[in-house]
Amino acid sequence: MATAENTAGGKPDDAQIQPKGNTRKRKLLLLILLVLIVLAAIGVWVWHEMYGRWYESTDDAYVNGNVVSITPLTGGTVTSIQADDGDLVQAGQTLITLDPADARIALQSAQANLARTVRQVRGYYTNVDAQRAQVASRKADVQRAQDNYNRRKNLAAGGAISQEELSHARDDLTNAQSALNNAEQQLATTLALVDDTEIASHPDVQAAAAQVRDAYLAQARTTIVAPVTGYVAKRTAQLGQRLQPGANTMAVIPLDQLWLDANFKETQLRDMRIGQPVTITADLYGGDVEYRGSVESLGAGTGSAFSLLPAQNATGNWIKIVQRVPVRIKLDGEQLKQHPLRIGLSTLAEVDLHDQSGAMLAQQPPQQASFTTDVYDKQLLDADDMIARLIRDNSAGGKAAQR
Repeated sequence: MATAENTAGGKPDDAQIQPKGNTRKRKLLLLILLVLIVLAAIGVWVWHEMYGRWYESTDDAYVNGNVVSITPLTGGTVTSIQADDGDLVQAGQTLITLDPADARIALQSAQANLARTVRQVRGYYTNVDAQRAQVASRKADVQRAQDNYNRRKNLAAGGAISQEELSHARDDLTNAQSALNNAEQQLATTLALVDDTEIASHPDVQAAAAQVRDAYLAQARTTIVAPVTGYVAKRTAQLGQRLQPGANTMAVIPLDQLWLDANFKETQLRDMRIGQPVTITADLYGGDVEYRGSVESLGAGTGSAFSLLPAQNATGNWIKIVQRVPVRIKLDGEQLKQHPLRIGLSTLAEVDLHDQSGAMLAQQPPQQASFTTDVYDKQLLDADDMIARLIRDNSAGGKAAQR
């Protein structure tokens, strides 16, 4: 009776109450999940607006720098190697010495030739003075012959002397005039050799000096020096090896002149500009060390465009691949001193895009050389000092002729 009454009265039993409770819980969970998804989406949007869209990063970034190849400018046999892999060398320090015997002999021959040429040119100036004196003497002879002829001409007109004697006087005048003309031509020829010059600026002396300079440089270049300060790598030269000009002997890497080549996807370059700050971490030190840098330049083409075998996309099986563009990042030199890097190390680079006032490409050509060395200037200065000394020693007492 009780069961029938409950059924007839329409009162729910436990089986009917339980599904309704589960439905409410499910709806509540779905509502919570929806709220979480919305909050997550809002969080992602806020992160993107506040941070994400203002930074671009890549782990396809590697340390790069100058690898200065050390190559001889003259051939020779290696007699000394004064630096090995890993050694620190200073600019101008001797790295390799070649046998200088042949170069020394050639220099001595060039020095003797210069000394001989200076003395010959001194003779030109002396000849000018002598020939000027000879011209003056010939002029006096012409004047004397002219006076003698004029006197005899007057006497011949009065019948005091014969026509034969007058003819002899005329011949003497003609001979004196011819001798004067010959002396003046010889003086002009000698003056043409020394006109408007001094001994040091004479063409013959300058040609001989150029030979001395060439021979001196050939001897100086038997000592191969470091053009920059850095660390030695890839030494291949061996004692007794016969080197030819241009042969690779070793490399010097200045580790204070490093930069970063970061390869960003083309979709990351829209807001990237020259001068934007960059934060770099190297796998060598991990996150404990952060380097500061700045965007120095954006590449003029993608990496694949400059590869040895560029991609050929004009085919039927073409598949679009996102390209990467190399971006050069300048590093802080002071940080490199504290935490040295090596060429080829992997890094993570993150560019701050907030400041977009810079240009995407360089707007002006370089105003000065990016890298320079003056270690070879001393060789030319020493050669010029030697030439000046040789000219001075061999021109003592000789002065340039004045016109």
